[in-house]
Amino acid sequence: MGCKLKDFILYNSCNKRTGDTILETRHIISQEENEVSKPQTTQLQTGSTLENRYLIQGVLGIGGMGAVYRARDLHFPNVVKLVAVKEMIIQARDPMVRGTIVRNFEREANLLATLDHPAIPRIYDYFTHNERSYLVLEYINGKDLEAVLQESEDFFAEQKVIQWSIELCDVLAFLHNHNPEQIIFRDMKPSNVMINAHNHVVLIDFGIAKPFQGNQKGTMIGTEGYAPPEQYRGEATHLVDIYALGATLHHLLTRRDPRLEPPFSFGERLIHEINPKISQDLERVVYKALQYNPDDRYQSAQEMKTALLEAAHRTGMLSSATAVSQVAKEKTVKPIWEFACQDEIRGTPSYDSGVLFVGSYDHNLYALNAREGDCFWKYSADAGIVSTPVVFDNNIYFGSEDQRLHVVSVRSGQVYWTYYTDGPVRSSPHIAEGHVFIGSDDAHLHAVNSYTGRLAWKIEAGAPVRSTPLVHEELVYFGSEAGEFLCADFKGHLKWRFSAKRAITASPVISDGILYIGSLDSTLYALDARTGWVIWRFRLGKPTISTPVIIDDMIITGASDGLIYAIDIKSAKEIWTFGTGHQVTGSPVISQESVYCGSVDGHLYCLDYQSGRLRWKFESKGPITGTPVVAKGMVYIGSTDHHLYALQA
Repeated sequence: MGCKLKDFILYNSCNKRTGDTILETRHIISQEENEVSKPQTTQLQTGSTLENRYLIQGVLGIGGMGAVYRARDLHFPNVVKLVAVKEMIIQARDPMVRGTIVRNFEREANLLATLDHPAIPRIYDYFTHNERSYLVLEYINGKDLEAVLQESEDFFAEQKVIQWSIELCDVLAFLHNHNPEQIIFRDMKPSNVMINAHNHVVLIDFGIAKPFQGNQKGTMIGTEGYAPPEQYRGEATHLVDIYALGATLHHLLTRRDPRLEPPFSFGERLIHEINPKISQDLERVVYKALQYNPDDRYQSAQEMKTALLEAAHRTGMLSSATAVSQVAKEKTVKPIWEFACQDEIRGTPSYDSGVLFVGSYDHNLYALNAREGDCFWKYSADAGIVSTPVVFDNNIYFGSEDQRLHVVSVRSGQVYWTYYTDGPVRSSPHIAEGHVFIGSDDAHLHAVNSYTGRLAWKIEAGAPVRSTPLVHEELVYFGSEAGEFLCADFKGHLKWRFSAKRAITASPVISDGILYIGSLDSTLYALDARTGWVIWRFRLGKPTISTPVIIDDMIITGASDGLIYAIDIKSAKEIWTFGTGHQVTGSPVISQESVYCGSVDGHLYCLDYQSGRLRWKFESKGPITGTPVVAKGMVYIGSTDHHLYALQA
């Protein structure tokens, strides 16, 4: 995290002879200001200590205004906590340059204190010592992209550049959507992008980043070659970052430094002519970002990210090898409220009209205020409840290990009717066409009249039915613990069956006439919904009981190998994976652009659904085996630690 030497300040000034506005470029670091480029004050010595806390271990980088040091934080004597200490020594005589340096340094401290993102270093401290100012920042173990470029002789692989560019779009989108003020970075370039030990990007040097205030003009800061035309005119919107990111990508793909070329001449250095291995899809994305007219560029970092992902999908470049699935730093969140039961919550809650319904192994079904977590009522069964409750016609339907399907009033919790099976009911109900379809450990799928509780018919499955049935176009689909997947009509007549090698506990999903179902034989199957014929198979690392979810030609599911998988629904190729610390037995849920999924490691994970990158995680005190529910900007999850948690989505 070294200081940078190639920044410039742009001024709009007026030619007194003609009255025309002209552009002047003044370099902060220049031969004329020798006292700035070569500080006369010596560097801090290895072994010295700042504030009786930060033990200097070495120099990470040297710039015109000081140095960046690696230091150990002595407030943590039992562990080695490293930090980066950024130093500012003001030697400039020019009051304008001196004032700019001080303002930028203070702005960087104040700005970093408000930012919380995995790709932005955290700030720990800010102080002045012996007429020098210091920022104490998170230590990034890695190298900046400019150093990586200098050390490599060959072109970067397209896959690697796509990964970095997607992550850079993520962090720019975070800055551009920052509340209460949009933040424009203004100096995207390889030397301001660190690649950490886990091969993820970290954006550094926020000294000239600035909250955006209207169509401001005047003094602007950037780097020649990477800055767009309007930045030279003293104008800066978030679109300057889009252009600079395009220039950075052009540099990475061609190894041609734009600072050594005429301004705005990228079109004269076509990427595919310099580096024929780069796809036209990626090249088109870069040149759209580099459009001279801001209106012709991508209008947001998210839009550019989407274009990059589409290009990656078309070329087959986006896979688990891109390593975009995880970040080294993980943002954790705290619950807004939590509700304690008397035993484990292994199943999935449901939401209806501001009320949460959740079952527990304390034998109770609870109705809770979704905003505050207060209990409206509870209904007691005679055994544990793992079934997901379903609200229908002012009643709530759920199964219990007491061998019954229970139906109680949504408002009062009073029982309406119950239906007995001959085994524990661990399946969740599906209501359609006036009937409740639910499986039982008695090896049958039961079709029960939803108003009277009378049995209409049941199908023998040969083994317990714990899969939640799916009803689609007058057909019912469900799996059994014998590995059979069955299709029946509304009269209970079997239409077809498919045999996997082990149990099918997961529930099916359907899209465009194709069924998707996972099995304990470690396979995700795509079946023709009318015939049961296999369209494709995808081999998972270990067995799955997770119900998949479909979005944007992707199917996302979990497995007991601890991974969450995203698979191309057409080609059955892996797009990304995310590793949790234990089995994934619950099912993923998608809301907005996020995937929410729990793990037996006790965490609920929030991922970017397109890249699989971690946004945040929440840690409970026990394994999470159920599925979250997302409603009204909140996500709700139960844990075997006996608690139901409400989190901000």
